Amino acid sequence: MADCYLCGERAVFRTEDGPLCAKHFSKWYEDGVAAAIKRYDMIHAGDRVCVGFSGGKDSTVLLTVLCRLNLDCELVAVTVDEGIGGYRDDTILAAKDTASRLGVEHRIVSFTDVCGKTLDELLENSPQAACSVCGTLRRRALNRAAREMDADSIATGHCLDDESQSVVMNYLRGDVTRATASFNSNSAELFIPRIKPLCRSSERATVAYGLCNNLLVPLPECPYTRYALRKDVRTWLGKLEYANPGTLTRIADGQEELLSRMPKSEVVTELGRCEKCGEPTANRLCAACQQLERLM
Repeated sequence: MADCYLCGERAVFRTEDGPLCAKHFSKWYEDGVAAAIKRYDMIHAGDRVCVGFSGGKDSTVLLTVLCRLNLDCELVAVTVDEGIGGYRDDTILAAKDTASRLGVEHRIVSFTDVCGKTLDELLENSPQAACSVCGTLRRRALNRAAREMDADSIATGHCLDDESQSVVMNYLRGDVTRATASFNSNSAELFIPRIKPLCRSSERATVAYGLCNNLLVPLPECPYTRYALRKDVRTWLGKLEYANPGTLTRIADGQEELLSRMPKSEVVTELGRCEKCGEPTANRLCAACQQLERLM
């Protein structure tokens, strides 16, 4: 790779403007995250932001960058222990070390706290349902912890790749409601809002930032990923991005433009409370309790 176009040092990453050394690339990446936070009005002065902190690459970079940006907010971190044998223990240790190093308040919550069983126990006879069950219960655990910590928002490490994959997955599943964001409810009054500061940062750039700043440690892959539709979509979109740079950005931009043109439904669905757990839902039981009824 050529030298950094700003200082002449050895370049580590090529941006649209040109190659950058580790120092200037890190500044470029952090500026990009700051721009996304401002563009989408994610964080306000005095906010208490709960970072969903798995200890993996994306959330580690997210928490580090938010600390380095010196935003006028308070950061806390929550790690959800799903109870996945041979996987989660290492990432929890990594999360503890990073939070301690950054001086960020850190809490660990588990699926056992939420429903009395680990993910492994829940999926004993239905491993193919792993991603759906895990995602639903993880959201519940994170929401509860964020409320208990008086958070104003929940920040997750979803990057540009994740956002583009979700767009494609919604269409592959025929999920028109999610694809068009056409469901209009009073959810904003009942849920802590989610923000995604890395939403315009590619996974490639996020990994490069982690490597340049010595943030990443070798961690095992979740054993349930082999059942995930997202894994196939990620591989396919990765090939498209390699052959046609900018594909992921165009997908995200296109979806954003589509949503801006969609008329918002005038019918507002008033969410009630789950009969079992009291969480907000449009049905008798929330998604988490419905899944638990099927599995337990």
